[in-house]
Order: sequence, then C-alpha cells, then structure tokens
Amino acid sequence: MEHRCATIERCDYLVIGSGIAGLYFALEAAEHGTVVILTKRDAAQSSTWHAQGGIAAVLDPQDSYEAHIRDTLRVGVGLCDVAAVTAAVTEGPDCVRDLAARFSVVFDQKNGGFDLGREGGHGCRRVAHAHDMTGREVASKLLDAVHDHPRITLMEDCMAVDLLTAAKYGGPNACFGAFVLDRHSGRIGTLLARATILATGGTGKVYLYTSNPDTASGDGIAMAYRVGASVANLEFIQFHPTCLYHPEARSFLISEALRGEGGKLRLADGTRFMPSYHDMAELAPRDVVARAIDQELKRTGDDCVYLDMTALDAEFLRERFPNIYKTCLSFGIDLTCDPIPVVPAAHYSCGGVKTDLVGRTDVQNLFAIGEVACTGLHGACRLASNSLLEGLVFAKRTASVVKDLEEVEPPGLVQWGFEGAADSDEAVVVTHNWDEIRRFMWNYVGIVRTTKRLERARRRIETVREEIRDYYWNFKITADLLELRNLALTAHLIILSAMARPESRGLHFMLDYPETMDWFAKDTVLRRGSGPPA
Repeated sequence: MEHRCATIERCDYLVIGSGIAGLYFALEAAEHGTVVILTKRDAAQSSTWHAQGGIAAVLDPQDSYEAHIRDTLRVGVGLCDVAAVTAAVTEGPDCVRDLAARFSVVFDQKNGGFDLGREGGHGCRRVAHAHDMTGREVASKLLDAVHDHPRITLMEDCMAVDLLTAAKYGGPNACFGAFVLDRHSGRIGTLLARATILATGGTGKVYLYTSNPDTASGDGIAMAYRVGASVANLEFIQFHPTCLYHPEARSFLISEALRGEGGKLRLADGTRFMPSYHDMAELAPRDVVARAIDQELKRTGDDCVYLDMTALDAEFLRERFPNIYKTCLSFGIDLTCDPIPVVPAAHYSCGGVKTDLVGRTDVQNLFAIGEVACTGLHGACRLASNSLLEGLVFAKRTASVVKDLEEVEPPGLVQWGFEGAADSDEAVVVTHNWDEIRRFMWNYVGIVRTTKRLERARRRIETVREEIRDYYWNFKITADLLELRNLALTAHLIILSAMARPESRGLHFMLDYPETMDWFAKDTVLRRGSGPPA
C-alpha cells in the first residue's frame, strides 16, 4: 500500500530506508504489527538494487561454517565481533533459502543446487547469485511482497528530517518516531512509532567517486548521532577496486565476481601486477587490491588499470554477466575481447551506528540494521558479499525483539514549524558545499591517508559545517539541504574517526603509521557530548 505524509500518523514500526534490511525487516515485523517504510526517493533507489555479486552463505556440503567464519575474521583484521560473525554465518543460509521459497527469488542453479560464485577473500565458492543482478532480483521480489502486504505502508519521496526523542521533553532518551519531509509538497509531518528502525544504507556520496546511488548520503548515521546514539569504526570505508572508468559511465560497478571467475588486473602495457602485492593476487581482500591499484596509478601516472577477461569463454561471460556485458558494450567495450578500464571508488561503510546483536542502539526504541549499522560483523574490512547477508540476518533478528517494546510518547507533542524561515534563493550554496566536501574527502580521507591530510580535512569540514548551520536555520528546508547537512556531519565523523586511529588496519591505511598495532584492536566510538562535532 502506498501513501502520502499527513500531519501526524502512527504505526508500530517506522522503517527508514528501502534496501534489503528495511524490506526484510518490514515483512517479518508485519506479522505482529503495522509498518511504515519511509524512502526519500522511489523505493528501488537503494544500494541493494545495484548489488551485483550476491549473498555469501554456506550452501555447499563441501563448505563449512568454520571456514566462512575464518575467512570473515581474517579479512576483518582483528576487529570483528565473533558473536556477530557466528550469527551471520550460521543463520544466513536459512535466510537465503527463505528468499527463494517464500518470496520466489530466483538464484542461479547448477546440478540441482545453488550455482555458487567465488569472490575476493573467500577460500571457496559460497556466493549465491542471480547472474550479475542479484540485488535487483532480491529487492524487486521483496518490494512486490511489501506492496501486497495489508499491514505495510510504503511512503516514497518522503525524507526523515530528524528523529523524535522523549529527552527533548524532559523524559528518557527514547525514540518515538521522526519528522518527515514530503519532497513534493514541502510539508513536514510527524510519524510516531513504537520502534524506529534505521535502514538508510551507507555513506558513499561523501566521496567524489562512488559506486553508490545518490541516496547514500549518511542520513541514518547523522540522525542517530544527533540524538545521542554511538557511532563506531567510521574510518573503515571500503573502496571497491573496480568501477568502470569511462567519461560517460556514472559509477557503474564491475563486480568482484569477474575476478572470481578468472579475470586478471593489468597495467596499460599489459603487465599483471597483483601477484607482487598478495599471494591471492586478484582474489586478495578488497583493501589490498584497491591500495595496489591506487599505488600503481600514482607510480605510472595512468588514469586507470584494466580488468582482462579475454581468456575466458565468450559465451560463458555473456551468460554469467549479462548486465555488465550489456553496459560495457554500450560504452564500446566488448569484455569478451577488450580489457575493461577500471578504477577504485568508495563502496561500503564498515562502520556505522553501534548496535548489539538484535539491532539495538544505545537510544531506547531506536534500532539500526544493514549498512548503516556497526554490528561487528565486518571489523576493519568487509568480506565480499557479506553485506546482503548481514542485512537479512540482522533484520530478522531485530524483527523478533521489537514486538515486546513498551511505547514511549511524551504529552504535548510539538509539531514542526517554519516560523521565521525564508524560502531558499541560493541553491548554489548547497551545490558548492556538496562538491567541496566530496572533493576534499576524496583527496584527504581516501584510500591512503596521512595525519597532515586528515588535519586539512578537519579544518575544512568545520568551516563548511558552520556555513551549513547558518543556512539551515534561516531558510525553509529542502531535501537537498537535509542531505547536505547529513553528508557534512557524516564526513566530520569519518575524519575524526580516522584521526583517532594512528595505525594502519584493514581499510584504514596511514602513510605515517604503516604498521598494525595490537593495542589498537578496538572499536573507534564517537558519541555526541564526548567532544566535537556539535
């Protein structure tokens, strides 16, 4: 059921975000309550929809939970929570089977079972996929079920402005919903809920080059931080090694699954370089491959490296990777006979809003699931295709506990007011600040960092955020301004997290601190009130 935002509405569970975690939670929680799913554009504009590779799960009799756990822990470089890893790995296979059985998700089959792919960091084949469009297949089937469910309301083009907490009324720091902006009318309404679930995805738009959709502006992290929730490990930004490099291509990902099937990374002169960086070569963990490409590009001065698939059977490539084949061909690249130009791009945030194993944050009745959450599964670097796995497992876990929550709502609720605010007449301010943040984050807080670069970024973000604050409180808000506000706060938190870790570990690489230190094998946790930013 679809709906528009009224002045005040109520539900049992408010879900902010429409990726795999939000949708799967909604369908589970609707068994015992009413659900509203809030999504700031159309529901298909999520990172899940764009996910190509698949879902990592132990579905082969020759595989084992122990092996998947071991691979995840190794890639996480000492920061994974073993309990979170164990939960995801052992409960994941049933979630994958549930997608197929209950929601008719069609995974590729082979010899009567799942046709499993292999990706970087995995010791064997364990990635269930639907060709190279797994996310689209999963999201479309879950959305179909959401549209048909009588207890779920989907509100598209509606953006959460800020979370509501009883602390603002002298009560406990407990969340009871959110203010919501209708992007079409500009009206701000109020959604009240017994539980509020952040499923807003990642932070990729903080960076100039990203594989993420435009919706990935760090909204959930920013909103949670503003109401006092802890955020953790935001310095660990995963840069996917292979995005298509073409002047007309807009952040198109070239799946790791191509390297899993035998693709080789080469320089412009044809030289293969990954064996000199890691014994797993092209199948090394993503942080290793991204840094290797970055180093080679800086050394050679080239604009890109090349992923060479030409040694593989052409018919197999067209059948296994139909979407990537078609997209590359539209840019004049036939991957069956031409190497694919690729560069790294920001892809995934391994940190987020800190939660326990059922999605609870340290703000009462506020939960976080999917990429916005820091469950401890990924540690300092995410193992390929563990992201959709996490969304499924922790969505189901969270849905099992919210039904027992006590409702918190203060008396005399104050609604949103526009008094004294003028219509914005300088959209260029928003655009300029957005571009500036993304450029200095890419240059100073990217794949390779230094203390000096981080300090420069900190000074710039403090100045930019001051400009945004002045603009925010003097003009009527728009969706673009809300996203900029959230983007800037998230960037500030990433910078401070990176500055708090004077070592190199996983996705966080410091030129002036190249070693991994045992005493830094702990989470970087930030919480409002413990220091800047305000």
